[in-house]
Amino acid sequence: MPEPTKKDETPNGQPEEAVAEGQEPVETDGKQPEPAEPAEPEPVQAVVAQEPSPAENGSNQPQPVEVGVKEQAESSNTTEKGEGPCSPPPHDEDDAAATTPSPTPQPEEANTLKKLSIELPNDSVPLPEMGRKDSVWSLGDGQAPEDLDKPIDTPPRSTLLIESPQSASMAVGGDISFVAKVEAKDLLRKPTVKWFKGKWMDLASKTGKHLQLKETFDRQTKIHTFEMHIIKAKENYAGNYRCEVTYKDKFDSCSFDLEVKEAETGSQNIDIRSAFKRSSEGQEDAGELDFSGLLKHREPKQQDDAPDVDVWEILKNARPDQYEKIAFMYGITDLRGLLRRMKKIPKEEKKSEAFAKKLEPAYQVDKGGKIRLVVDLADPTVELKWYKNGQEIRPSPKYIFEHKGTQRIMVINNCSMNDDAAYSVAAGDEKCATELFVKELPVKIVKGIEPVKTTVNERIELECEVSEEGAQVKWMKNGVEVPTGVRSRYRVKSEGTKHFLVIDDASREDTGTYSLMASGGTSEAHVKVDLKPLKIYQDLQDMTVKLGQPLKLHCEIYPGNVPGRWYRNGQLIQPNDRITIIHRNKVHRLEIEASSLHDAGDYTFVPEGYSQSLSAKIHIIDPPRVHLDSLNFPDNMVTIVAGNKLRLEIPISGEPAPRVVWMKGERVILESGHRVRAETYGDQTSLTIDITEREDSGNYKIVLQNEAGEATASVKIKVVDIPDPPEAPLVPVVGGDWCSMTWEPPKYDGGSPILGYFIERKKKQSSRWMRLNFDLIKETSFEPKKMIEGVPYEVRIFAVNAIGVSKPSEPSKAFTPLAVTSEPTMLVVDDVTDTTVTVKWRPPETIGAAGLDGYIVEYCIEGANDWVVSNTELTEKTKYTITGLTPGSKILVRVRAINAAGASPPRTLQHSVLVKEVIEPPKIRVPRHLKQTYTRRVGEAVNLVVPFMGKPRPKVTWLKEGNPIEPTHVSIRNTDCDSIIFIRKAERSHSGKYEMTVQVENHVDTAIIDIQIVDLPGPPQCVTIEDVWGGNVALVWTPPKDNGNSPITGYTIQKADKKTMEWFTCIEHYHRTCITITELVVGNEYFFRMYSENMCGLSEAATQTKKSALIVKEGISPHDTAQHQYHAQPHSFTLPPTGMQMKTHEFNDRDFKEAPKFTQPLINTFAIAGYNATLNCSVRANPRPKVIWMKNKIAILDDPRYRMFSNQGVCTLEIRKPSPYDGGMYTCKAINDLGEAQVDCKLEVKGGFTFYELMQRGVPLHLIDKYMNEHKIVEQEK
Repeated sequence: MPEPTKKDETPNGQPEEAVAEGQEPVETDGKQPEPAEPAEPEPVQAVVAQEPSPAENGSNQPQPVEVGVKEQAESSNTTEKGEGPCSPPPHDEDDAAATTPSPTPQPEEANTLKKLSIELPNDSVPLPEMGRKDSVWSLGDGQAPEDLDKPIDTPPRSTLLIESPQSASMAVGGDISFVAKVEAKDLLRKPTVKWFKGKWMDLASKTGKHLQLKETFDRQTKIHTFEMHIIKAKENYAGNYRCEVTYKDKFDSCSFDLEVKEAETGSQNIDIRSAFKRSSEGQEDAGELDFSGLLKHREPKQQDDAPDVDVWEILKNARPDQYEKIAFMYGITDLRGLLRRMKKIPKEEKKSEAFAKKLEPAYQVDKGGKIRLVVDLADPTVELKWYKNGQEIRPSPKYIFEHKGTQRIMVINNCSMNDDAAYSVAAGDEKCATELFVKELPVKIVKGIEPVKTTVNERIELECEVSEEGAQVKWMKNGVEVPTGVRSRYRVKSEGTKHFLVIDDASREDTGTYSLMASGGTSEAHVKVDLKPLKIYQDLQDMTVKLGQPLKLHCEIYPGNVPGRWYRNGQLIQPNDRITIIHRNKVHRLEIEASSLHDAGDYTFVPEGYSQSLSAKIHIIDPPRVHLDSLNFPDNMVTIVAGNKLRLEIPISGEPAPRVVWMKGERVILESGHRVRAETYGDQTSLTIDITEREDSGNYKIVLQNEAGEATASVKIKVVDIPDPPEAPLVPVVGGDWCSMTWEPPKYDGGSPILGYFIERKKKQSSRWMRLNFDLIKETSFEPKKMIEGVPYEVRIFAVNAIGVSKPSEPSKAFTPLAVTSEPTMLVVDDVTDTTVTVKWRPPETIGAAGLDGYIVEYCIEGANDWVVSNTELTEKTKYTITGLTPGSKILVRVRAINAAGASPPRTLQHSVLVKEVIEPPKIRVPRHLKQTYTRRVGEAVNLVVPFMGKPRPKVTWLKEGNPIEPTHVSIRNTDCDSIIFIRKAERSHSGKYEMTVQVENHVDTAIIDIQIVDLPGPPQCVTIEDVWGGNVALVWTPPKDNGNSPITGYTIQKADKKTMEWFTCIEHYHRTCITITELVVGNEYFFRMYSENMCGLSEAATQTKKSALIVKEGISPHDTAQHQYHAQPHSFTLPPTGMQMKTHEFNDRDFKEAPKFTQPLINTFAIAGYNATLNCSVRANPRPKVIWMKNKIAILDDPRYRMFSNQGVCTLEIRKPSPYDGGMYTCKAINDLGEAQVDCKLEVKGGFTFYELMQRGVPLHLIDKYMNEHKIVEQEK
């Protein structure tokens, strides 16, 4: 066994407690100890707790086992049973094994753990409680020694667990499960369950291959099941576990122990440093039930080459307080496992050199008694020192030191609770220690409390005497401790062994059972407090008081010094400025200066401390009144909109409640009315009209009556409504897009002034009305605008007052907006004679939907304002001659356009016109198509109009080829301004030059018109076959004699086989007079004919060859064809003898393939902005090349501004309306299989749009600005 140490240095973290004197202490190591033999007169018997099998006591909770020990206090048994298996166990199984039983609990400690006491020969002396603060060595999981006496703050406990996990033991490498069940009948959601190891390590973060948490819910039984599975347990998994359940403000927990057993092995086979090093969080075993996962990961240190150290020997020879330091020095982190292993190692008794016999591990003495601490020295000469809690003890009357041979004795006299401590004795370098437990004797009741019966307001003093002076006692009332604070009604005092409870001013609430509790007993007695008898000399009287009058209540009672309280209708009355409460001896008086309605009711005076009371009924009366001023209506007039519900609530007053009658005229309004009814309740009356109407307007009278008087009042109700619709509006004036309308106000304004009107219009054929004004119109006239001319419209009116908008009026009669036309345009003087003036003009620019009926021409003499209408009837022409004028006078002329809407504004000549004819030289204005030869076909009509000018009317003459024209052939008609030549059916004889002469006095103008009448040509002459060879025939002819008065434009040649004589056209529009017809069929005989052609068409007849042409077959002599009319011999050789054949030459086909080559290149071009530009070039190639156009070396593809053409080798690029941006280098590239070629040119675009032109085109300003800026940049770059 290791050397005893101080109380805070015991090896296993718990004190080894020994009690009593007269028995030898027993040392245990978790096994059943051997019976000890009595040796000293004050032996101590050690008690060790073991864990029985789970079957014992019907529970898995570990139960303590004693050696010569029995359970004492019945209260402790009751406490343990009430706590069940959820009572907190020791910190781990090792601590539980070394824990000793505790003494019998005091009455106030009924909730502590189960205590055990040692059975002594003479008396039963309880041991101190386990876990003393000065005898505990914490190993990390438990509390610090200085914290053991502090209360642990835990949430309020409640019963949530219906099945708790139980303690168990298992072998290393085995599996085990712990189950906790929670009933969910009263829970709205799933409770929160946490599993802990030790005090603070949450196992939720340690789940892995060795630990699994599982949750299930049974819907039928409504039970939550929470399971914790430990798989392949290791030795360090042993310890104390805790399961906590929380739900909202409820909390429950349960602790249980797990013991992991392993086979005993010798210490020589264990590498202690590796065995007790925990697995790091990054290795395979990370997540096991240790604390290493919560520490910061450290890099593994390299192993030193230092020699191995036997740590077991070091630990065996060290003091327990040095274990932690040694473990840290050699890298051992599992200190608990180390201590458990050391506990299982057999301990070798080390023989002391200084002590022959050491102190016993523990001693026990009663309070006030004496105890002797004895040691036997091996060397009597050694100096000896005694210590108490580490402080040296000096000799004194309390501490007496004795020497008996080799024995050294310290006697402690009159032991008190302060002597309960750890004692040690030092002999040289050696030291031995023990503990002294001072047992406090119970305090007994010497004289109990006597019952008390008294009355209220008396003094009560309860007295009790105990066996010990200065003892701690508790005063209880009905089982609850009596509060004794500063503000408490109870006072507690003590005089020696006597204790007093004083109540100075007793009340009935002080009645009850009072008790005094001491550690050795309890005394109780009953206290009863009764009321004193009450005599009433003068009772309260019922009273009736007018409102505002003083109210006085008076009564006399005995005893006179009894205070009381006044109540009104059960409410306590407090004195204030208006209410005075007086108590003088027997008299109690309540005075109210000015009574109010609230003062009426039942008054009660209750003497304090008595159940008897005095009461009276006070009645306040008040004349009825109607409070109309609270309505805040001017002149008591209530205005409401018709159709709404009116509920007029008027406050009334009067006590008792008055009778209310509502009247309108002579008619009484009843409460049972359907639409109009009157109601009265409480302090107000109301008039209700569900749906107000115009007829509800008028004066309403209210009559109030009660026993105190009568009151009347009147209220005026005004029902306002929307006005009636106005009558249909009138439209007296109509314009082009406007009209003028008027109307009359509505007959009924709805009881509210008309604020204005809304106007709407619609097309007659439409049903959609459109509002014309959004602001009210105050007047009764309006001019609608922006109407469509010629479309019929209707208008209507809405009247508006403060209530709303009336219904619409009837629509007006339909009207159509029509506008006069604008003035005629371009009024000019066309002709002036001595008595007439001819003017002409253009129609008005704007005519409108009313159309144009005609014109009125007016004139007036210059200087006068009288305009004379020249035409009595409207003229539809735009030219008019004013006749009957005075020669030499000056007149002004104006023209008006007339339509259904009236006359337009006049158009007046800017200057006056002198009525006098003016000579104007003649001039012939030959039309453009007559300035060149005028051609017509024979049989067509000729109608030529040649205008001329001149005044007075010129004289016109016509000549043909210098000769007068015969009227029978050509018709001529002359007017004032032109001459018409007409030929109904033209003949070729009508061709020639016609001369027109126009003469005014001495002024002459002439013009020549060339007329050509053409006809079909005649057939060609002398069509002959000039030669025949191979499949070819050469034809020759002469032009026709008659060309139809028009040049011959070509010939049409046809051929026909003699067998069929069906004519086929060989060629058309041929211009020469000789031709070779090719590809004729050998062996056929052909005839040919020919037509001549001019601008009129082909000749009617054709000239046919007189002879036929025979295409000779090979091997046939011409002599064999004697029957042919014509056979032409080849001009290049003579006809061979009969039987000879004609030889033909063979020719090789020419290869026409050719690479692209531009025969006409592109040329540099200038273009005008806005006008189309074209680029042209020609290319020759075979096969046909692919043509690509490029601008600035970029191909032009799918651009709508460009159009590309290619026809017969001519390539054209059209640029549509180019801009300066289109300028640049253009390229035309031709590509085929044999090669490619390209030509370039430069295009420069000049000019562009001006700012004014862009504005005219409607281009937005920001685009114009952008275009002008870009144009400037282009110009600068050039």
